[in-house]
Formats: sequence, C-alpha cells, structure tokens
Amino acid sequence: MTGDGESRVLRIGSLARVEGQGTLHLVVRGGDVAEARLTIYEPPRFFEAFLRGRGYTEPPDISSRICGICPVAYQMSACRAVEDACGVTVDGELAALRRLLYCGEWIQSQTLHIHLLHAPDFLGYDSVTELAGTHRAEVERGLRLKQTGNAVMELLGGRAIHPVNVRIGGFYSVPSLADLRPLAERLRRARDDAWDTVRWVAGFDFPDAGADHDLFALAEPGTYAIDSGTPTVMPAPGSAGLAADSDRALPTRTFPVAEFDDHVTETQLPHSTALYSVLDGRRHLTGSLARYAISGRHLSPVARQAAREAGLGDPADGTVCRNPFRSIVVRAVEVLYAVDEALRLIEDYRVPPRPFVDVPPRDSTGYGATEAPRGLLYHRYRLDPGGTVTDARLVPPTAQNQGAIQEDLRRLAGQRLRVGEPTDAELTALCERAIRNHDPCISCGAHFLDLTVDSDARRPA
Repeated sequence: MTGDGESRVLRIGSLARVEGQGTLHLVVRGGDVAEARLTIYEPPRFFEAFLRGRGYTEPPDISSRICGICPVAYQMSACRAVEDACGVTVDGELAALRRLLYCGEWIQSQTLHIHLLHAPDFLGYDSVTELAGTHRAEVERGLRLKQTGNAVMELLGGRAIHPVNVRIGGFYSVPSLADLRPLAERLRRARDDAWDTVRWVAGFDFPDAGADHDLFALAEPGTYAIDSGTPTVMPAPGSAGLAADSDRALPTRTFPVAEFDDHVTETQLPHSTALYSVLDGRRHLTGSLARYAISGRHLSPVARQAAREAGLGDPADGTVCRNPFRSIVVRAVEVLYAVDEALRLIEDYRVPPRPFVDVPPRDSTGYGATEAPRGLLYHRYRLDPGGTVTDARLVPPTAQNQGAIQEDLRRLAGQRLRVGEPTDAELTALCERAIRNHDPCISCGAHFLDLTVDSDARRPA
C-alpha cells in the first residue's frame, strides 16, 4: 500500500470546534509523506468587524464570546489593549484579582484538556466515557479540579463561562476576605488533586518526538507569565545545529507588545479560510511547551519539584521539553502552579478601596497580550477621541500554532511509515493524537474525525 512509487491519499474530515471547521490531507508517496496539509475552514465570524464602531468599554464582553473555554483570556487581553490605548495601568490588588481570575481559567481549562480530551489517547480509549469505566477515580479527580477552577471564575467573574464582572479598569465588584476563605480551603484540597494528576500523567508512555519550532511566549521578570509580560522567542534547536528533541535552552530575544504586528504576520493560504501566522517569517509554537521553556525557572517551588519528579528536569537549570506528547505533563504542572499561585494571591489579598480605576478615552492605539491556556493571545485596538473603536486585530493561539501542528503531522506520519505499513485507522489515530498535543479547541473536534482514502490515487506520472 505504501510500496515504492505508489501514492496514497488520506483525508481526515470535519475538525469541529476549531473556531471553524477543518480537515487533514496527507499524501504519501514511496513510503514518505509528500504533503501534510491542515486545513481549517473558519466561517466568517466577524468579531473584529463587530468591535469596530463599538464603545471602548465593550471589547472585553464582546471578545469573550469567541471562546467558551478561555473567555477570561480574551477579556484580559482586551482590557490590557484598551487600557494601554487610554494610558492607564491597573496595578495593586486589582491586578492581583485579575491574575487570580486567570488562575481559575487555567485550572478549569487545562484540567478539561488533560482528563477529558487528552488522557484517553495514552490509555487506549476513544472517549472519556470509556476511560471512566476503568479509571473512575482519575476522571472524578479531574472533574473536581475543573469545578474548583469554575468556582474561582464564578466568585470573581460572576459566572464560570463568559464572566460578567470584568470591566475596563478592573471589576464591577470585588470580593471580601470572608468571600475568599472558603475558596482558599477548596484550593488547598485541589492542590493534592493537582499533585496526583502530575504523577498520573507522568506515568503514561510517550512516543519519541521533537518539535523543531521557534517557541513563543510572554516573559515577566520574577514570575511565571500569565496575565502580562513581554513577547519572547526561543529559537528552534535546528537553528543552532541541535536535534529537534534537544532539551537545551537557547538564548531568547524579546520585543515590545506594541511591535507584535511587525513580527507576527498572517497570510491567507489557498487551501484554507483560516489565516496562517509566522513569526519573523518562521514557523513557531505557543502554549505550554513554550511557556515552560521560557519561564519554567519562575514556577513556584512546589511546581518545580513536581516537574522534576515527572521527568521534565529542572527548568532552573535550563532544561526544556520539546516533545509534544509530553505537553500533557507540562499542562499538569501548570495546573499545580495555578492552584499554588491562587492560594498565594488569596493569602496576600487586601480589599482595594475601589473595584476599578477610571479609564478616560483618548485618541490612540493600544496593545495587549496575555497567556491563554493554549498560548499567547494578542489584541490591538484603535480608538478615536470619543472612545469609539475604529480598528481591531485579534490573533489567537490557534492561528499561530497551525504551522507547527502541520509540521508535527508530517514528521510523525513519516516516522511511522518508515517502521512499517500502518493502516488508515492507525495513521488517523496518530494524527489525531498529534493534533490534541497542542490545542484544546482542535482536540475536542478531533474526536469526531472521519477518514476517507482516495481510491483513485495511483502511481505518479
């Protein structure tokens, strides 16, 4: 079927819930992958157009509707961009509350991905329903963790999905110390669950794989970047003559958020309605692996200990993880960090004198970026003197990661073909796993992939 000179075409269709729809198209010739094309069909959603002509206070609520998994990420990036345009910095306890809210989203979103979407791949199940039949305790633990993240979002955001308590300048209302005490107790119990999750996923079998992509994430001095930071790039190991799976950290470079548009460019590909992003003309990856490589040394002591015990090495020594399959372990460490960080923020909390600071409009352009669970999320808004949005640009992690995912698919499928003749079902399963390594939105859709083989594929002319 993959003999010398023969051509084999596989099409995996209907990638749902990927901010649109998509398919995977593989062309195999002579036992090698000649083409791997990830096509994401993103129907016009018009969010950037929706934002034009709206008041400057509206982007956090409107943009949060883009994603039900990561609404806080969209709200926080929008707030940062609008406040930047207006020349206002939100700091102190209000900034701490924003970080606490973001920790809640990290806990629930990363936990959902780990337990409900990704773990079944490693244990040989097609769904979390099947997984629960033999790993009920682990699935219930995941649900408890997710509910804890939801509780943080409900308390600070007003509800767990598309929070309504966030506004430009801060919040509509802020919690009291008494409000946070029950949440702290719940988080202390969740810390044990998060530890157990790291130990659980660290015991999975991981295929050998490497990611020869530039890594791209925010960096913030002295802390693990979540809700703020400077765009930072760690070059691909191949650019330094190292193997794709090298665990050596490489020197990084940075640029201001305001220069994002100069470095990250989007183009339209003929085979896809989704935009395709490159960073300084190169393929790049954002998300957990990038954050861990760039800021892992700033994890809390308990999270660094968990990383060491899980076989990730010590990020303080410059050890990085470039195996996409081990991203599930990095996500679990990030959940433990988010729980630990949430407890620290609650312990240090003092009720601010006002729930928000005034943000008067001005004629300017503002830029904002935060770390969604899936990776760096960028917003840019242009305001007129009255505060009306005249232009908007939103660059989600999904668009940035398409090139890296596509390259991983080509490389992994090629490696599998060189060690045997996999069936279409086996290749499909491998490709689904490669997709789920990177992106929860693609992950949930990939469970519904259909595969067809083009029976008309013949020996090339």
